[in-house]
Amino acid sequence: MRAGPRSPSAKLALRVLSVFAIGAIAAACNPRTGANAAVGDAHAAGASAATTTPSIARKPLPPIEPGIPLDLSYVDRTSPAYDRFRRWVGSAVAGQPGYAFSAYDAALLYRLDPKPEYCGLAVRMVEKEVADAEAAIAGGRAPEIAGDSYLEVGPRIAALSMTLDACRDRIDDAQRARWSAFAEQAVWNVWHHLRAHWGGRPRPWTGWSVDNPGNNYYYSFVEATLYWALASGNDEWMSFLNEEKIPPLIDYFAGLPGGGSLEGTGYGAAHMRLFALYRLWRDATGEDIANTSPHADDTIAYWVHATVPTLDRFAPIGDQSRNSVPELYDYHRRLVLEARALSRDASSQALASWWLHRISMTQMSNGFNTAHDLLPAGDAKTPAPVAPATGPIFHHAAGTGHLFARSGWDRDAMWLAFVAGPYNESHAHQEQGGFTLFARDWLTVSENIWSHSGIQQGTETHSVLRFERATPIARQCHAPPDDRVVHQCEPTRSTMTVTPAADGGLRVDADLAAAYGSESPVRRWTRRLDFGGRRLRVEDRFALEAGTRAVFQLQLPSEPRIDGQTAVAGRLRVRVVAPAGATLAAMDWRSVDSAEFRSGWRLDIAGGTDTYVVELEEDSSN
Repeated sequence: MRAGPRSPSAKLALRVLSVFAIGAIAAACNPRTGANAAVGDAHAAGASAATTTPSIARKPLPPIEPGIPLDLSYVDRTSPAYDRFRRWVGSAVAGQPGYAFSAYDAALLYRLDPKPEYCGLAVRMVEKEVADAEAAIAGGRAPEIAGDSYLEVGPRIAALSMTLDACRDRIDDAQRARWSAFAEQAVWNVWHHLRAHWGGRPRPWTGWSVDNPGNNYYYSFVEATLYWALASGNDEWMSFLNEEKIPPLIDYFAGLPGGGSLEGTGYGAAHMRLFALYRLWRDATGEDIANTSPHADDTIAYWVHATVPTLDRFAPIGDQSRNSVPELYDYHRRLVLEARALSRDASSQALASWWLHRISMTQMSNGFNTAHDLLPAGDAKTPAPVAPATGPIFHHAAGTGHLFARSGWDRDAMWLAFVAGPYNESHAHQEQGGFTLFARDWLTVSENIWSHSGIQQGTETHSVLRFERATPIARQCHAPPDDRVVHQCEPTRSTMTVTPAADGGLRVDADLAAAYGSESPVRRWTRRLDFGGRRLRVEDRFALEAGTRAVFQLQLPSEPRIDGQTAVAGRLRVRVVAPAGATLAAMDWRSVDSAEFRSGWRLDIAGGTDTYVVELEEDSSN
């Protein structure tokens, strides 16, 4: 997934054949004969984190003509968003392209306003990409498109394909042949990773997530294949998608009720690309795969509830590699715009409109995202969601195991996030049983958001029970040989039940021992949360093997002041109810690694042998 700026010629067809060795691999490049081989490659290498088997037979697609039938009727050419997009492309045409400017944007604007300078720019940019790739291949290197396990193959081939389609009258036959050879080889290499090659030289790669529809890489791979199939009019690639790559998407998300992503909220923003694929597939084939399950509508609700009441940040679940602090960004805005564009449900559309017009990102902040603001956000006067007459406001995404609850829709509301569900993706964290509490600002939140990397995945950085052995652990997942901390394992599945209480609060019961694997010294761990009245009560029950202890840990933004069984950190008051003799200690994360941890504290509550009961509430004196 492309990060924002904040984070870290051949002239003859004959030469094309020699550069890309097309003649030598013509049979192997046939996607129909190579499709099963691609699956075999993936399984042979153990490359994927998840595999799905289509549950229903697919109807064959009719033959297609070359062309990308992207419906742009939604674009309002009189809107401020269109003017921003036009100025973004215009600046590039004038020789001052902004950060991450893409030929796709120039070709897209040509579709909306066919001025020759737009195609001129797009063609020059794609030509440079292909020429650079040819030079790399001739020098015995892989082209840039193969970098990072082909992560950016989707947007790169989409840009080439859109330019080839929109500007075909400005591209000569030799140029078209070279571009086509490059695109075909890139797409073929994605699905045949063990046999991938460039210029006749073997360039195998890991095949990471070629058959995992829950992973952001998969969306890039499908994006590249779909755009190239449409631009080239390749029925074989379309059939490959229809029969082998679209069905796993349908099945996977039908089994993910409540929306969201098992990769968390950082990498889960890649659903913006998934939903854009759904739109293009619909426009090209007439099939609305987005609405074969409620996932897109559920994801609107997911993100509305995952956003904190101040409407500027979100629940930091999983890796936050673009920006450690989970501030709303263009990607989240695009995700909900895309979901709204797919929705057939008026209430989901209204919920999206309310959020889109009130979050801190009321328009894209970076030029390379301005095209996505062309999608309509709906009525700015959409009223706030209506709170239920009885019971709490909450959203339980059962498929991901993520829960969000709040005391109201006002900006001063108290808000809770909790995780208990599947743990099976590389960007997910060891945070099963972890919670976040917010009221005007973070009260308790993962230490990961104060880290430099944003990818601190261990149990030590989350508000969970920390289980420690007196001696190093043997045969325990994720653990270095000398580690005494018991780690959570993947793939595992924790469970939770959510019950509205009669007093208007919310009770959550989670069973979490499974997260530690079958060889763990953690025999039992259940966590009960009672949330209501701007207070959170946490009750842990656990059973451990001899030589193991449990520490109740809270990750805090500021240093706690400890007084007996009570601690106050900023506006959070923590009171230990059980055990009666618990000991409280504070740790400054900067003392662990000042280069990685920029701030943040951890409160360790120790002494419990089978139970902890801790109450958290706002401290009215602060």
